[in-house]
Amino acid sequence: MQNQNQNSLYIKVNSVVPKQAMVLKNRKRSWQYGYNEKYDMVIISRDGTIGDIYNINNLKVALPSTPKEIHKRSSEKSKQYWEASEYSKTLKRISTIFQWHSMPNSFKEQWVDYIEKEFNKREFGYWFYNNGIPTYITGSHYMYIQWTKIDIGLPDFREANRIFYLYWEACKADKRSFGICYLKIRRSGFSYMGSEECVNLATLAKDARIGILSKTGSDAKKMFTDKVVPISNNYPFFFKPIQDGMDKPKTELAYRVPAAKITKKNMFVIDETEELEGLDTTIDWKNTGDNSYDGEKLKLLVHDESGKWERPDNILNNWRVTKTCLRLGSKVIGKCMMGSTSNALDKGGKNFKQLFNDSDVSKRNSNGQTKSGLYSLFVPMEWNMEGFIDQYGMPVLENPKLPSLGIDGEMIRQGAINYWQNEVDSLSNDPDALNEFYRQFPRTESHAFRDESKQSIFNLTKIYQQIDYNDSLIKEHFITQGSFSWKDGIKDTKVIWTPNKRGRFFVTYMPKVALQNNVIKKNGKFFPGNEHLGSFGCDSYDISGVVVGKGSNGSLHGLTKFSMEEMPSNHFFLEYIARPQTAEIFFEEVLMACVFFGMPILVENNKPRLLYHFKNRGYRGFSLNRPDKTFSKLSKTEKELGGIPNTSEDVKQSHASAIESYIEKYVGLDMSGIYRTEGDMGDSYFQRTLEDWAKFDINNRTKFDASISSGLAIMANQKHLYTPSREKTKISIKFATYNNTDSRSRINNR
Repeated sequence: MQNQNQNSLYIKVNSVVPKQAMVLKNRKRSWQYGYNEKYDMVIISRDGTIGDIYNINNLKVALPSTPKEIHKRSSEKSKQYWEASEYSKTLKRISTIFQWHSMPNSFKEQWVDYIEKEFNKREFGYWFYNNGIPTYITGSHYMYIQWTKIDIGLPDFREANRIFYLYWEACKADKRSFGICYLKIRRSGFSYMGSEECVNLATLAKDARIGILSKTGSDAKKMFTDKVVPISNNYPFFFKPIQDGMDKPKTELAYRVPAAKITKKNMFVIDETEELEGLDTTIDWKNTGDNSYDGEKLKLLVHDESGKWERPDNILNNWRVTKTCLRLGSKVIGKCMMGSTSNALDKGGKNFKQLFNDSDVSKRNSNGQTKSGLYSLFVPMEWNMEGFIDQYGMPVLENPKLPSLGIDGEMIRQGAINYWQNEVDSLSNDPDALNEFYRQFPRTESHAFRDESKQSIFNLTKIYQQIDYNDSLIKEHFITQGSFSWKDGIKDTKVIWTPNKRGRFFVTYMPKVALQNNVIKKNGKFFPGNEHLGSFGCDSYDISGVVVGKGSNGSLHGLTKFSMEEMPSNHFFLEYIARPQTAEIFFEEVLMACVFFGMPILVENNKPRLLYHFKNRGYRGFSLNRPDKTFSKLSKTEKELGGIPNTSEDVKQSHASAIESYIEKYVGLDMSGIYRTEGDMGDSYFQRTLEDWAKFDINNRTKFDASISSGLAIMANQKHLYTPSREKTKISIKFATYNNTDSRSRINNR
């Protein structure tokens, strides 16, 4: 089933809080800003109420309830959209809070309501009608589109940025979160949004430090001087504290005297003591490096272009250091706003990809935190592509029936997706250019981390067709995650399958009960009963303990054969890529998978402990012999254990050819209609395996665990192709001849 929500940035959820509880607490205005453990949601409302609850990337975010008074630009629905309010030229002449206090009371009375409302919008957020829909934006978002000067003037309102700011507010509100890891498209405005947040927070916080990092020190400096400082200088006086030093600092922006919050109660009061008490808050930048900000305490760290840190700089190492700057023991005291497109994997993208994956909010430890501490967010290209945003800030996804008025005043006649697809089609014969386009303008996370193609020996077009198709599917409808176990814990009996989100197995097909645990027992030995249905391939390891990050994974793949049974043919039905705590756990899990499916396994024998595990347990019959030699030609060890060597050049070539042939036949689109209905997509659903194939290097096979095991599974199913031809023996058959010229028959001599 295809994912109908793939073009939605959020889903409204209605069943989180019982209606009665919501009404009661809204009446009392008793909802607390922050993470609500009871309902597992993050409340970003600051007025004690909640309304809509959005599921944004698996994080439930509760917005404030819709107020009675909402700004309406026009009574006509079509003319309702965001429009920044004009800043009075009179107020613009006032540059400091001291000038304000020097003004006559009559002047203050004229403007105090306006100023007080601006403070409220900054604190509580803002509501306005957008094409007839009540729309809420956070205080930070309001400060961005109302008071932040960027290269084109004031920023546009975009729905994509609204969702970003809602998610960012949730990250700030959630005591479990260290911030956001934002995977974005090129020119999405993140640098300006990060710069605005630096200034916004710095002008509120006391005794705080705010830091900036980018892919290079010069980039961080440029962000500081060209974005942060001008944004600060253009703030209205009532938001802007007194700066220490130059108007255009190069290294540090220091706020010493705060801007007092002007209200009706204090507008006439001049408290010199309060005014001269400094914020002592600074914004600065650091050169790029693993130890940047080491030992510092930060209120906010803006991490720009995090996916472009190239050697020797490592974003993973840096985050391990800077993360400690945002915590005090177990308490999170600061947040990180991290955002980037991704470089090619060997140019910093691989580390950023790992950090992004480690920030998945659906995968938390016992402390309720993600592995990285950050919360990941991805916004597809079509939601934030310049030239395809209408006047309401909404994306024009498909070609419109009638032209739409764009946010820039131009008419939009083409949809963002259509434009993107045309670009993709034009680059189809240039894999490297195509992958660069994917990384800059990704529609899926897979696009964002698309790698360079120079090393691939397989058909990348077909592989990426399949990857992109899989991204459009609801994964849970095709893949089940789980684990195997012996029934009642008794080994060598019956294997049980249990769906489990922490399981290391991913399966797409379950055999009917009659085919499960189909094991033949002869003379105390076990043999597979379903060898005619499929095989496994395995890339094993022998040593449990490794240097951190250096050990390869154990990898197992199951592949069906062509069969008349009720099962998919030539289909990878099982993927296991993991490294359990001990090698013995891995061996047993592989054994249980073979027993459950009743299928044999082909294993590389350079690491023989798995093969010994099978033999010692009585399962030698499950271990296939190398198919390229007759039994009589096998070595003593090969006869004893089975398996296939990984050192033979012939085996390497046969292995790569097996994968190549499989991809051509069963992966991506079949435009010929030979292997399936013409134009139909293949059914290879394991993304990690597809990505491994895309990167596979035959001269450096050890890094590609998934390719090794999947290729062995293919070879196991096609072992007849590798059977050596028998040499024809020349046998001379002599027939006796006889001489019958007389009464007695005599044999002729030769």
